[in-house]
Amino acid sequence: MTMKGNALVIGVSGGLGREVYRQLLATGQYKTVIGVSRHVKQKPAADISHFISGAKLVELDYSKESLVKSFCQELENTGQFTRVVCCSGVLHGSSADGAKLHPEKRLEELSANMLSAYFDTNTVIPALWLRYLLPLVQGPLSSDVSFFSARVGSIEDNRLGGWYGYRASKAALNMLIKTAQVEYQRRAKNVSLVCYHPGTVDTALSKPFQNNVKPEKLFTCQFSVSRLLMHLNKVQAEKGPYFIDWDGKEIPW
Repeated sequence: MTMKGNALVIGVSGGLGREVYRQLLATGQYKTVIGVSRHVKQKPAADISHFISGAKLVELDYSKESLVKSFCQELENTGQFTRVVCCSGVLHGSSADGAKLHPEKRLEELSANMLSAYFDTNTVIPALWLRYLLPLVQGPLSSDVSFFSARVGSIEDNRLGGWYGYRASKAALNMLIKTAQVEYQRRAKNVSLVCYHPGTVDTALSKPFQNNVKPEKLFTCQFSVSRLLMHLNKVQAEKGPYFIDWDGKEIPW
């Protein structure tokens, strides 16, 4: 089997991140599959050991730019990374600095602390990875870097309103990806950038909102991740960036 370089999964402590890591390992196509989490409490999958010897979990506080920078610099001798998936994101719960987050329904619920927390996790952290990953994905092989975004981050598709911080932070992420692809096409013509809407997935992130979702529209992590990996095998750098859903359908920016 021909190896496809290395793979990196950012945010393996969540349901989607664990599944991305598991499925990439299961292919056996990568020299190394590295999973990064701010808190590695346990292995993302009990059956990792019989996949490939290159499986590696790293605990890294990637909210700190200096640590992201040094981590990526350390990986430069590993070889080209041909697949990177960033699963970092927050919708509700507590932020890293203790702010209580919930999707706002009215303007009166907006606060500077919540907006900052949404942007820190959903926009700033992915942007830092986007910056420092560049030397790792440059090379002779086709590479793709994808970020879990959301349909509600589409400015054109916003008809319901609400969820101010989450919508705005995902819209900002989409703009960063769209802008970076312009530069990547000059400096790393082999790299496709992708914003991916996984649908409503049965994870802790969507748990409080699942009552409003039709059963057939509540996806498993396995389904949504398998669809992402299937679509990534078809992307082309010169046609990027992509903003797609689990069906591969384009979402308006």
